[in-house]
Order: sequence, then C-alpha cells, then structure tokens
Amino acid sequence: MFLYLASESPRRRQLLEQLGIAHELLLPGDDEDAEALETPRPNEAPAAYVRRVTNLKLDAALQRLTRRGLPVAPVLCSDTTVARGRTIYGKPADAQDARRMLRELSGETHRVLTAVAVARGRKRMEALSDSRVTFAKLSPAQIRAYVETGEPMGKAGAYAVQGRAAAHVSHISGSYSGIMGLPMHETAQLLRAFGFAL
Repeated sequence: MFLYLASESPRRRQLLEQLGIAHELLLPGDDEDAEALETPRPNEAPAAYVRRVTNLKLDAALQRLTRRGLPVAPVLCSDTTVARGRTIYGKPADAQDARRMLRELSGETHRVLTAVAVARGRKRMEALSDSRVTFAKLSPAQIRAYVETGEPMGKAGAYAVQGRAAAHVSHISGSYSGIMGLPMHETAQLLRAFGFAL
C-alpha cells in the first residue's frame, strides 16, 4: 500500500518515512496557485483556518489525481499554523515580516495547530493536533541572526522547531511531530482507518 502526499515539506516526507509509509508526491503544477489557498478570512479562528486550508488543499490534490489519471490511492494533506489568541502567524512575506513575528512570539507561549486530512474515493477523515510552544525572551540580535540563516522563510510563525530555533524553545506541550508539521499519533490513527498496518 502507498499514499500520495500532497505537500512539498521535506519534514512531512521524513515523518511518513519514520512511520514506514510508502508514498509518492502529488504536487501542484505550474497552473495552480497553492499559496492562494492559505489566505485567512477576516476574524477566522486559527483552528477553523487550518482545517479549512487543509481541506482546500485536499480537494485540489484529489482533482489533480483525477486530472493526471494516476492510480487511485489515499491522498494525505496537512497544514500547520502558529497562533497567539486569534492572531494567525503564517509564512513570513520577507525577512522584516519574520523579525516582526519572532519579536511578537519572543518570551510568550503560542499554539501550533496542524490539521491532517486523508481521502480515498468518498471516504474522507481528518484530525487536528493542538500544541503549545514557549519561546525564551529573544534579543534583537538573536532575532536578526536567526532570520539571517534563512530558516524562518516558508515556515509558519517564522521558525522551525527542528532547526536552529530549538535553542530558543524553553517549553513544549503537545505533539513535537505536530509542531514539525505532521502529528504522528493522529496521522497513524487516520492511516489505520484507511487500511495501513501500523
């Protein structure tokens, strides 16, 4: 058995490999604007946002599968967002935006929400992982140095917990793999429901 992973994230691939799941990538073509799906609606709650985006990505991936005439197999999509209160921290637009996000997260506890959805045919299931991350107080020099590594770009909340940002994380509550981008426990439960032996 195998599944299609509709994500460009190398971390999600690594986590699926850790579970021993054979997978193939099902990535957007040049004619698709995947980033446009990630625009929050006004006053949208973070959990509702991340679930909606994940399901939109799954819809797009299922259409892609049909359009390309590929063999039928389960399709997995996932999306991660960082939030403080109702403020959603997506991927930074540029280095200045990354510095702003890190200043706002510095010395604070925030939520990391990762939604996972799997579908095959008419069967569709989803799960949500909700974790807490606390950053130590970051100095302007530490923020600047971290942003200059380039690691924050393309990452929700402008950081990668499995990267250099780990040096600034003082506490985690919840799913470490969920914070990385694919909660292993929830994903394994979904895959079992689709017949994967885990």
